[in-house]
Amino acid sequence: MNAHSPTPLAAGTNKPTSFWRRYFKIPHTFVLLVILTLIATALTYLVPAGEFERAKDPASGKKLVVPNSYHPVEADPISLVEVPKAIVQGLIDSSDIVFFIFIIGGAFQVITATGTIEAVTGRVARAFSKRGILVIPVFLALFSIGGFTMGMSSEVMVFVPLGIAIARSLGYDALTGTAMVSLGASIGFTSGLMNPFNVGIAQVIAEVPMFSGMWMRALLLLVLLVITSWYLIRYARKVKNDPSKSIVHNLEGESSEAKLDLTQLPGLEVKHILTVLTIVASFALLIWGVSQKDWWMEELSALFLTMGVVSGFCAGFGPSRIASEFVKGASAITFGAFIIGIARSILIVLEQGNVIDTIVFTLSNAVGHLPGSIQVLGMYFFQTIMNVFITSGTGLAATTMPIMVPLADLLGITRQTAVFAFQMGDGFTNMILPTSSALMGSLAVSGITYQQWVKFIWPLMLVWVTTGAVFVIIANLIAY
Repeated sequence: MNAHSPTPLAAGTNKPTSFWRRYFKIPHTFVLLVILTLIATALTYLVPAGEFERAKDPASGKKLVVPNSYHPVEADPISLVEVPKAIVQGLIDSSDIVFFIFIIGGAFQVITATGTIEAVTGRVARAFSKRGILVIPVFLALFSIGGFTMGMSSEVMVFVPLGIAIARSLGYDALTGTAMVSLGASIGFTSGLMNPFNVGIAQVIAEVPMFSGMWMRALLLLVLLVITSWYLIRYARKVKNDPSKSIVHNLEGESSEAKLDLTQLPGLEVKHILTVLTIVASFALLIWGVSQKDWWMEELSALFLTMGVVSGFCAGFGPSRIASEFVKGASAITFGAFIIGIARSILIVLEQGNVIDTIVFTLSNAVGHLPGSIQVLGMYFFQTIMNVFITSGTGLAATTMPIMVPLADLLGITRQTAVFAFQMGDGFTNMILPTSSALMGSLAVSGITYQQWVKFIWPLMLVWVTTGAVFVIIANLIAY
């Protein structure tokens, strides 16, 4: 740009682009994690080295922190030249989880390619198209299933146009249609009954049985469905009674007459039914294997791999088509898989520098004299704040759970409660953070601006976060 060139204009405005917007942006997640690794490296020079004694618990067989055993040890700071090695070591140490994520991504891509998700959604749409307001709780519940099983988040944007078309055909607006799809998936993801991407990973790190404690998460799911259904039904009725009350009234001027042709939605075929039965049988086998046979990463990876292959054959795919879809799905999830390994490098640096136990000791002292409910709330809000910077559930688990688990041991908070605090802190704010790809993708598809969405969602977000606080207090009180 030469000296006489005009100042660049912001898109859609007549105002010059802000200097800060042009040159200061939220860094890429990988960059952010490397920065955190460098901060961890600096801490090995600044934080006194120390460690706890650990002893094997006779009941669980796990090594737990021995309370009041912290003591100083010789400092061993990490040099900058060791940071790349720590990142590689993080990927190696996390290899079982990384490949588990790759296999899940590949398996669910095969299932997506069968058209089963679209067919089931279409069937539900036709069944409830003439029952008005019932469509909202039904769609919330339907997409919550995708959230609490396969961790559906960004994928939900594919179904936003369908939700909008159905909502408009019933006299509601685009915001209602977008919300009943995206909020449903978010509720499911947050409750995480069998979500391998947040609860599964966190429980692996916390060394509790994978998907254990499901009853509390199921109760959370039910409460969130009731609250969100009420909030969205209330808004939808207001819009139907007076279209000018729509937050996205500007979008409805040209599209309010759009009607959905239900005959164009895919029908439920035999191949879709067989695929659904395969998925149901696989998750039933997963629950049995984890609870009765102590299945772990190898067995679970093999189960998901088999589920994907069998689903492909049910849809009439040949081996090459299944392999192609599997590779496509695994490739798409590379970003999230690498986050796990890079995040692990933070812990490796802190461990090798003998400062992680000092950090835990300091945190425990800071909250140790507070009432138990305040302690567990501190863990919950810590995870909520961290989610602003690391929006990946797997990445957040890999970064924070290794610190939260020993802290929970010291404070007398169960590890299951620590996982519970993590999953809610990780999930709720995804529907308001501009760094969330799931949210911004859905808004891009719907045409709704971020400002309009915030105006709609912030009261519900406050209710969600408050509900999470109540749940985590109850979990602590009953030693969940």
